[in-house]
Amino acid sequence: MMNFPELYIDGRWQASAGTKKIDVLSASTEEVIGSIPEGTPEDVNRAVDAARRAFEKWSETAREERAQWLEKIAAALKERTEQIARTIAMEVGSPISIATSIQAGLPVAVTSGYANLLREAKLEHEIGNSLVVREAVGVAGAITPWNYPLHQIMAKVAPALAAGCTVVLKPSELAPLNAMLLAEACIAIGLPPGVLNIVTGYGPVVGEAIASHPQVDMVSFTGSVRAGKRVAALAAESIKRVTLELGGKSACVILDDAPFEKAIPAGARNAMLNSGQTCSAWTRMLVPRARQQDAIDLAMKAVSGLTLGDPLDTATRLGPLISSNQRQRVEGYITKGKAEGARLVTGGVRPAAFSKGYYVEATVFADVKSPMTIAQEEIFGPVLSILPYDTEDEAVRIANDTIYGLAGGVWSGDAERAMRVARKMRTGQVDVNGGRYNPLAPFGGYKQSGVGRELGVYGLEEYLQVKSIAR
Repeated sequence: MMNFPELYIDGRWQASAGTKKIDVLSASTEEVIGSIPEGTPEDVNRAVDAARRAFEKWSETAREERAQWLEKIAAALKERTEQIARTIAMEVGSPISIATSIQAGLPVAVTSGYANLLREAKLEHEIGNSLVVREAVGVAGAITPWNYPLHQIMAKVAPALAAGCTVVLKPSELAPLNAMLLAEACIAIGLPPGVLNIVTGYGPVVGEAIASHPQVDMVSFTGSVRAGKRVAALAAESIKRVTLELGGKSACVILDDAPFEKAIPAGARNAMLNSGQTCSAWTRMLVPRARQQDAIDLAMKAVSGLTLGDPLDTATRLGPLISSNQRQRVEGYITKGKAEGARLVTGGVRPAAFSKGYYVEATVFADVKSPMTIAQEEIFGPVLSILPYDTEDEAVRIANDTIYGLAGGVWSGDAERAMRVARKMRTGQVDVNGGRYNPLAPFGGYKQSGVGRELGVYGLEEYLQVKSIAR
């Protein structure tokens, strides 16, 4: 059991103003694996006060000193790799192989990367008789999701601290234990009080208190479109800066000259990463109508090779969903897909082998049309929709035919043709022929997928104000 009875505020553990706690459940066993305080607006006030007090000194520290603190955080997280990976495997259901390499590994890479970026960043330049400087926004509020919990935390905390901001963080109540391990790491290295503060609790209480707080200068939120709209509305009351990383319904466009034997399995596995609980997952696969059956056969073979099982088993490649509510949501979409005329070719049910855990079999639909619900709304589960098209222009139109624009992929035997299609896709990032993930590249979306960018130098700029000094 990982019980954390207190909050991390002002550099130490402090009791919540409230008396309630939130139990954290294992996604695979449905058993309680830990607990956290159910934070209150009073706790947010204390955390913001601590961050405000710490801001002046932290923002004035030398860049090299802040870079060294980031390296210390990265090293402390790396030392805890096994513990973090196992914790997230239990909280989220991510297979331990993914939890080790991505859930635990990526936050370390991002945090150390920001130490290097900070050293290289050009924070001053001259325009005529003016010196233009970039300086910290102030106190940053960070509200993070459960699917890649520590990565999303450090994708906000690391650039904020690098910029000279102090932070008040609310992690997801569904997967908060990893955030408390971060607090332990910060205490272990002696991070100055108030630089990072963590208040656990529910979004409508703690999250809204952060977004609406007059002494929070900006808020960075990752989550659903519905919740993002609420955060933006609350933040608007005090005209604070808002960064939103919201949903996705990303398309993987397989052109007629693509290497199907490579492209289809890669696209199918991408859709199933983290049991489909990935905002940038390619959940729509667009294929030439004449070759839809080839795509179906290859996709079914690819997903059937993903071993469903206990997240802590190294052989597992597909774990459970995060919660009972999430499983019910996914099952509702599967039912709607069948009702609207999509053809279920594999999966779509709870696996009989598991009496406990929020499992759903890897699911593939064919003959999906763009207006269908499963082609328009983010399911956030192991569900792939295959949509046939007749021409390249139609493929581009279908790819752009949602309210989202977060990610996508293009596969072609002609690199120039693939790039041409990639440029036409209204989305924040596109992989061409399986382009490797780049944590230094900007991450964010068009349309209702969000506002602003995370990661790399673009992520750093979100936490910087611009000032011109005329001389």
